[in-house]
Amino acid sequence: MHDILSHYRNDGYAIIEDFFSASEVEELRHAGEEFTKNLPDESERTIFSTTKSEQASKNYFLESADKVRIFFEADALDENGKLKCDSSLALNKVGHALHYLHPVFRKYSFDERIKEICFQLGYQDPVIPQSMYIYKNPGVGSEVKSHQDASYLYTEPLALTGFWFALDDATLENGCLWMIPGSHNGGVHRRFIRNPDKESKELLVYDRSEPIYQKSAFVPVPVKKGSCVLIDGLVVHRSENNKSNLPRHAYTLHVIEQQNTVYSPDNWLQPTNDYSFPSLYRNN
Repeated sequence: MHDILSHYRNDGYAIIEDFFSASEVEELRHAGEEFTKNLPDESERTIFSTTKSEQASKNYFLESADKVRIFFEADALDENGKLKCDSSLALNKVGHALHYLHPVFRKYSFDERIKEICFQLGYQDPVIPQSMYIYKNPGVGSEVKSHQDASYLYTEPLALTGFWFALDDATLENGCLWMIPGSHNGGVHRRFIRNPDKESKELLVYDRSEPIYQKSAFVPVPVKKGSCVLIDGLVVHRSENNKSNLPRHAYTLHVIEQQNTVYSPDNWLQPTNDYSFPSLYRNN
């Protein structure tokens, strides 16, 4: 564990191989695939994309902190919401309260192994603000643009870690993660916030223009099924389209420190009057 934490602190990410067993991966994967068999009505289908901004104008996305919401790939739907591909390939992701509302994802999100890593990282009272099942399906799995997770889940002082679990082998061909090692030392480059202009149709906006990162600075992070990738909230990362005929499913969650920190009130994702982000150490 010492070497893993050292790598995480030096480079902004680290790989833990065989974090979940084959049977645990299968249980998570089966739970994710179940969502493809019970899709929302055509009129309620919403696309998620990091290269387009449809979700920025919809409460369906904005109000998902305490809900399980289904998001489609841009190329999976026609203008009327009808499927252009098989339902098993249509979803981009499901989020953002899987860790709290779904029994399978809750079991693994509050796993003792995750608690131990957070303890080793020095978290005093970590909470889980969001979780996602990401599909990245063959042929239609879309690009995730270069970003920092802290752009979306900002705290002062910053204390954010992502746990990214590979439920398939993640390769160069099917859209593995790419990182800029050491980029977690450069602060937050921009933030995705609730629009202060209440008259605008855009409910969410970026506070600054998109940074430009040299492509040569990124290194690929291919991992085997069952691996966990720890991701510092400030490290710049991305993933490319799935151009292969193999899936690249993943489950991911984020942890933030609650003790002596302030969760920004203009973050896109907010707790509600009836729902607080659940404590990692105090929930089962």
